[in-house]
Amino acid sequence: MKQYKQEFIEFMVDCNVLKFGQFTLKSGRQSPFFMNAGAYVTGSQLRKLGQYYAHAIHDNFGDDFDVLFGPAYKGIPLSVAAAIGYSELYGKEVRYCSNRKEIKDHGDVGILLGSSLKDGDRVVIIEDVTTSGKSIEEVYPIIKSQADVEIKGLMVSLNRMEKGLEGRMSALDEIRKKYGFEARAIVTMGEVIEHLYNKPCRGQVYIDDKLKAEIDKYYEMYGA
Repeated sequence: MKQYKQEFIEFMVDCNVLKFGQFTLKSGRQSPFFMNAGAYVTGSQLRKLGQYYAHAIHDNFGDDFDVLFGPAYKGIPLSVAAAIGYSELYGKEVRYCSNRKEIKDHGDVGILLGSSLKDGDRVVIIEDVTTSGKSIEEVYPIIKSQADVEIKGLMVSLNRMEKGLEGRMSALDEIRKKYGFEARAIVTMGEVIEHLYNKPCRGQVYIDDKLKAEIDKYYEMYGA
């Protein structure tokens, strides 16, 4: 596993973004782990987060894109942070763009925040985590209705490795099949388990035998 991936896993734990216990997800599933990007709240955290996204985007998509699109609401700060991180690490200026939940009819009118989209733009979508793929189903038609753009791919911070909406393959694989673009993650839940299982992180073991058994049971039901 690459060094930045190991560091990112510990960063999520340090920021209380990745938590372990019992959680009810938006999908209704009862999960022994939960990831909440809304817990990145300080300037230094957001700066480091943007750099992790930039590193993963560069690894997976290179420099062949123009816009980072973050779906409302959590995707808004993610796209901003990643655009800053990309400028800092790779010296490339990319634009950020997000959607509004409601169309604005005065001043800066329309459905978009940040940069507008124009024909020929190459877009990377940024999300925090994709459990079922529902958010992409909502935002994809918005993006495509604004201009004749090419979506290069989707980057999420954590691949939960669960069945998507159709219930046969992972959400990221469903997105690849349905929309025809790549869907990648900074880290997968498999990599998280590999790095944290019975290994101390900051003096604490986060995934012990008991929690590992609960995660295994969860994946027996929902794993892809």
